[in-house]
Amino acid sequence: MSPYQLLVTVSRLDKLGIHLVRFGVAIVFLWIGALKFVPYEADSITPFVANSPFFSFLYAHPEAYREHFTHEGQLDLAQRAWQVANHTYAFSNGLGIVEISIGLLVLAYLISPKLGLAAAVLAFLTPVVTLSFLITTPEAWVANLGDAEFGFP
Repeated sequence: MSPYQLLVTVSRLDKLGIHLVRFGVAIVFLWIGALKFVPYEADSITPFVANSPFFSFLYAHPEAYREHFTHEGQLDLAQRAWQVANHTYAFSNGLGIVEISIGLLVLAYLISPKLGLAAAVLAFLTPVVTLSFLITTPEAWVANLGDAEFGFP
């Protein structure tokens, strides 16, 4: 293979790279979406949803989440029963379906570039929505406990 042919071949790898990046993005959305069906993940997003002016209405008792918060890996059946009654798991399952759908839409680019464009827009907006939770959740802000470093994380 001549150096020219080698350069031409290598220059065409950008198309492969784009597909590999698309596949990686799909894996991330599928993985994060699947985690939303696991109780500890649903429990961990409770403060973000409960404090959101856009999503808190989906919980039955968003104001009471602090009393029922569990940490990852902690099993407290009374707290889990409260989370069920609060619709924590139903919301998390719905969010998981949305994230898995975005992942599948990213893969659907291979069939339809229009679906791929819709996936790209949704994938772009996802971090905007996620970061908005940091603004409305008090636990996301570092408290002023005497150190010079406090406030926005």
